[in-house]
Amino acid sequence: MTTSSSDQDTQSPADLYRDTVFLPRTSFPMRGGLPKQEPQWLKKWEETGLDARLKQQAEGRPVFTLHDGPPYANGHLHIGHAMNKINKDVINRAHRMSGYGVRYVPGWDCHGLPIEWKVEEKYRKVKKDKDSVPVLEFRAECRAYAGEWLNIQMQEFKRLGVQAEWQNRYATMDFSSEAAIVNEIGKFLLNGRLYRGLRPVMWSPVEKTALAEAEIEYHDHTSTTILVAFPVVRDPTPAHALEDVSVVIWTTTPWTIPGNRALAYGPEITYVVLRVDETGEGALLEPGAKVLVAEALVDAFCQEAHVTAHHILYTLPGSALKGAVCSHPLRGAGYDFDVPMLPGEFVTTEAGTGLVHMAPSHGEDDFQLCRMYGVEVPEVVQADGTYAPWVSGFAGTHVFKAADVVCSTLEAVMEHANANGTAPAGLVGRGEIVHSYPHSWRSRAPVIYRATPQWFIRMDGEDSLREKALKALEDVTFVPAQARNRLTSMIRTRPDWCISRQRAWGVPIAVFVEKRTGEVLRDADVMQRVVDAFKEEGADAWYSSEPARFLGPDRNPDDYDQVFDIVDVWFESGSTHAFVLGQPGLSFPADLYLEGSDQHRGWFQSSLLESVGTRGVSPYKAVVTNGFVLDEQGRKMSKSLGNVIAPQDVNDSLGADVLRLWVVNSDTNDDLRIGKEILKQQGELYRRLRNTLRWLLGALDGYTEAEAVPYAELPELERWVLHRLTELGGLIARAVETHEWVGVYPALHGFCTTDLSAFYFDIRKDALYCDAPSNPTRRAARTVLDILQRCLTTWLAPVLVFTAEEAWTSRFGADQSVHEQAFPELPAEWNDPALDERWARIRSVRRIITTEIEGARREGTIGSSLQAQVELTFSEEEAALFAGVNWSELAIVSHVDVVVDPTSSSIYVEGDEGGTLHGAPVVQVADGEKCVRCWKVLPETGTRDDYAGLCLRCADVVEQQGGPRTGQEGA
Repeated sequence: MTTSSSDQDTQSPADLYRDTVFLPRTSFPMRGGLPKQEPQWLKKWEETGLDARLKQQAEGRPVFTLHDGPPYANGHLHIGHAMNKINKDVINRAHRMSGYGVRYVPGWDCHGLPIEWKVEEKYRKVKKDKDSVPVLEFRAECRAYAGEWLNIQMQEFKRLGVQAEWQNRYATMDFSSEAAIVNEIGKFLLNGRLYRGLRPVMWSPVEKTALAEAEIEYHDHTSTTILVAFPVVRDPTPAHALEDVSVVIWTTTPWTIPGNRALAYGPEITYVVLRVDETGEGALLEPGAKVLVAEALVDAFCQEAHVTAHHILYTLPGSALKGAVCSHPLRGAGYDFDVPMLPGEFVTTEAGTGLVHMAPSHGEDDFQLCRMYGVEVPEVVQADGTYAPWVSGFAGTHVFKAADVVCSTLEAVMEHANANGTAPAGLVGRGEIVHSYPHSWRSRAPVIYRATPQWFIRMDGEDSLREKALKALEDVTFVPAQARNRLTSMIRTRPDWCISRQRAWGVPIAVFVEKRTGEVLRDADVMQRVVDAFKEEGADAWYSSEPARFLGPDRNPDDYDQVFDIVDVWFESGSTHAFVLGQPGLSFPADLYLEGSDQHRGWFQSSLLESVGTRGVSPYKAVVTNGFVLDEQGRKMSKSLGNVIAPQDVNDSLGADVLRLWVVNSDTNDDLRIGKEILKQQGELYRRLRNTLRWLLGALDGYTEAEAVPYAELPELERWVLHRLTELGGLIARAVETHEWVGVYPALHGFCTTDLSAFYFDIRKDALYCDAPSNPTRRAARTVLDILQRCLTTWLAPVLVFTAEEAWTSRFGADQSVHEQAFPELPAEWNDPALDERWARIRSVRRIITTEIEGARREGTIGSSLQAQVELTFSEEEAALFAGVNWSELAIVSHVDVVVDPTSSSIYVEGDEGGTLHGAPVVQVADGEKCVRCWKVLPETGTRDDYAGLCLRCADVVEQQGGPRTGQEGA
């Protein structure tokens, strides 16, 4: 740090001493260049075997297992996939850095309707009939399709920085997985819970299969509503109140009228027999007609039926309708059966007429009530949604096109009744309603309830699965806590689990039914032969082998029907614990399941029922749910709205670290929002965090352990920073144990921006840049900066996986990875709440001082804060409380005069003194000259001739470093 006399003659003092300032130096660049740099880090980790080292590191540690809910191997990842996988990755990495052994095995759901649908789309384009394709050929095409997308999605997950055992991934279509799944089916078969029964299930006419509740989504749908009259043919009332009366029902599904077999009334509802006196335009009832409706719904009924005047003939309780029988409105046209009136607790007066028509093949309540009273359950609608050939008057018509033909038929019946003067029968009124209606999530087409023979897992009965599942949930932790209510209520009210699907691509329900008795064969040896075959050949063995292979030599294949329904994909994914967990380093039950809130009716539920049904315990100890991802206006993403944010695009434009930062800065317990502006904001937050790391690295240039100052010798300010670190460390440690991560990283960002950049760093820049290397304050600051850099880099590593690695290796060398480090263990003595309280008061005073400084700057009195000196008035109590505080250092001004006013009362603290309030801080232009090196304005500046333009502190430092002098030859 020397210069020649000729150089000194031409240089200003500022230029002369510029190189004597200890400015930050680091190779860590200001700009991340993430889209280009991140793939390079992935390549390096792969080349250096980081994943293998992490797996080896896990040996002997306490195990943490997050079981991966399998995404569907169908199409590119969407932003919801990215959010979910990033969430899991953050949790896994944080546990690993907290001392746990973590093995994360990613998985894929590969069977089922969506993949079949895609293969069939290819067929439709070339006018190929799917039913003409041999089943094994079709399954092979599905397998190839799923395999292709599995590999694509795997690469997309890797690009997001997700660490996992990618070479050890699981897929439900692996032979070993198919064998394990069929083995789980076998357990339900052998424990008696699997049975075949007839009941209504959600049915997709488009896809010709039953659907699970989790495969349903609800959309607004316009339905035709009708009022229909059923003439009473058996009147149980003593006063013959129902003579020549018709019961009027209201329904939103006109297509179910051919399937009607009963009517339901509410036993506690009051009904009236209403006589029509006058009608308006459009009425189908004629004056004199007598109808039965709920008393509470008379006005609504009259409005819809265009009845303008009426009077009540009888009022009767619902219980009086017991034993009443009606005729079907289409009697004489193939519907000549009686229609009994049955008591139904589900009947309300919220809408309609307070009377409900029962089509037992097409409604859950309808089915249960009719079965209870021995009413037949007819087969009316075929798999493709058309009426069966034996349905009189409507055969071949599709149910979603049946409203007009049903209405016209019923209207003709009413006209015939009116002409003959008989009790009303048929159509009374017609309207429309827009309501939420179930649709298939794949085809987006409406679905129906349809009674078909299906395979079910029994929820109730002996050793009730329902009660055992509810009991198991009592020991499960839910995040957020209110999610418990959602899952328990679903378990409490759900029907028996329909696990059969009438498709080809999946694991078959590999059982046999005895032709003579219709009973399912429950034989452990047969089941084991199936499992063994699947292990070797996959589920294709069920289709390629003769039944004798499985039945064995002691049974005649001609006596049995082989079942070819496949199992519900939710059963498959719910069984994944059986072939993933329970291995070394993968505990069962898993510590955590984490998926979207829709999985309460999907994977969370199916996994629970499957595990409790076969093992008696929940497969998870804790469940964390995240919300859905919406756009910036809170709308669902769709191509038609042009608001889709693809993770691949974010990677290419901003980098995966920015996307990961968005995840942890969001409230994932609720629905999240994303869009260009939100990502722009996250990019700015990332920049601030990166700049914090960069400044730390630069300020630590040349730091060694020899500089470190013991905790007891640190200034208060440094000890306060360490206290804040213990608070943040505790926040992270609690999140690791409770899985409650919402708010953790925003708190960390707030610490970096508010406590560090805007406060601590600002204050300590003078000591770091201008004090001598041996100065105790500078050494203390660098001691704390070293701790800060280690803490922040490791704490950020689970989120900013690429940036943290870059920051770590830029300081400690390329042979280390931050992802192999542990979160620092912070000494308990650093936690000092009393010190924190004291510094909260000090900072509040500082804010008042800086407010006054800003006012002086706006008025043009000063430029920078170092051009100021401040007069700070305290009461005696304040002076005692703030004794020892270096206010010029804290306020970043050149000088502070503290004036103690013994007659004043405190304004910065709550004191007991009397007297008037003292004045606010007074800002003035500092006396003296500006030091060209530290920029403080001090009277002492320039008093040493050999260091012109320097304050005494700076002159001493330059002299100690052998720096240039002024006014001397050859310094």
